[in-house]
Parts: sequence; structure tokens; C-alpha cells
Amino acid sequence: EMQMVLINKNNEQRVRRMQQYRQDKGEDSQSVIFFEEPADVRNTGFLTYDYDDESKDDDQWMYLPALRKTKRIAASDKSGSFMGSDFNYSDLTSYNLGDYNYKLLKENDKVDGSDAWVIYSEPKNEDVKEETGYAKSVIWVRKDNYVVVRAKNWVHKSPDIKFFEFKDLQQIEGVWFPSEIKAQRRFGKEVVHQTILRQQNIRLNQNLEDSLLSQRRLEQDFEDIPESVFWLGLFLWAGTTVAQEESLDELLEGFGDS
Repeated sequence: EMQMVLINKNNEQRVRRMQQYRQDKGEDSQSVIFFEEPADVRNTGFLTYDYDDESKDDDQWMYLPALRKTKRIAASDKSGSFMGSDFNYSDLTSYNLGDYNYKLLKENDKVDGSDAWVIYSEPKNEDVKEETGYAKSVIWVRKDNYVVVRAKNWVHKSPDIKFFEFKDLQQIEGVWFPSEIKAQRRFGKEVVHQTILRQQNIRLNQNLEDSLLSQRRLEQDFEDIPESVFWLGLFLWAGTTVAQEESLDELLEGFGDS
């Protein structure tokens, strides 16, 4: 079960409830999100096929119940906002690591008391920036479990910066999950918009039917499905290059400022 809270700059909130299911297919993965509430988004569905082969583009489809139509998300649209949130469509698939250059900024940093590496990354070409929507990124990776716990992403062709935090990590059957993911879009120090994503009742190894993760199922009205919920696979650390104009302090600043 998932809850998405959208918060505008006037601190007005909209709350959405969803369920997500995910399964691995060899080296690939498939996931589907069904929106339950409120009424204006009920039965909206979002399906992702995430391919391990870096030469193959991931597939994403959005079902819009008002139009009774399924729309395939083109590569040129993946930098767009997912359902009015601060997450891009590109945030919902894994990035191709070979598309980026990297630089270790700090060997040791602290995030909520845990040791972390700080890594700077930048796409190798303009096409990747256009598709992901990010010009460069800085990520914080915990050393004890290799989980991304923070990310700072510079929005491509925009002065805005997005800040992501992965909070309240829990380990389920050996896999780490954040209970809460917070995304903030800022212009300077002003918070333009933010999204809080909460997850609960995460269950693994539920033997999902292949038909559940299909375009045909996406286009059916939402029904009660077994509560076999997986996590929202946000892969927010884009890779990057060594060309670096900002100081280290400028790259790392922003968390805790709101």
C-alpha cells in the first residue's frame, strides 16, 4: 500500500492512495501501480517494464480511465512529472550506469548517523539529460547497505533543483526499503512543490500472476487484489562527469534548508 501526498508552496495538500506490484523476470523487472483514491484518479494505472539490456529502452504505459485509453510514455516524455508529483517518469526505472561519468566527492559523510559515500554524476550526452530531465546529480550512498539515502538533482534546462530523501529504512527478507521518500523541488531556497511517498505492508515472494502486470489488466477497473505489495523502485542517482564548476560546499548544500 502506498500513499502519495502532494504539497504546494502554500502548504495545501492532496492525498492519493495506490497499490503497487512488482516482479522480476530473469534480469528484467515489471511493476504496476493502481490508483485507488481519490475519485478523480481512481482506476488510473501505470505499467513499467524495466529491461536489464542497456541497449533496449524501458517501456512505460499509463492508463487513463476518463479516456478509456492507454498511452505509451515515449522517451521524450520521461522527463515529465508523474501524476503531478515531483517524481519524473524516468525516476521510476533504473538508469543505465554506462550513460554517466562519476566522481567521488567525499569518502566519508554522515546521513542520519550512518556513514555514506558522496558521488557526483553527470550524463555523457545531451540525449540522456533530455530523457531523464536531469543535468547532473549528487547522491549519498550508505556504506553499510549500499542504499541511496539522499539525492540532489539539477533539473535540465531549469534553475530548479530537486532534493530527495529516503527515510526510515527497514529490512525485509534481506532487502532494504525506505518507509518514506520525500521529494522537494526548489527555486533557490524557496520550496516550489514537494511530494511525500509512504509505503507500508510490503510483502515479498508472493508469486504474482503474469496477467497482473500486463496492458490488458491495466485497462480493467481496479478490483481488490491480494495485498502483495512491493516497493516503488526509484532509481534517482543519475551518473555524471568530472567537469565541475561549483565548489564542494555548493554541490552538497541544501538538505535541512527549507
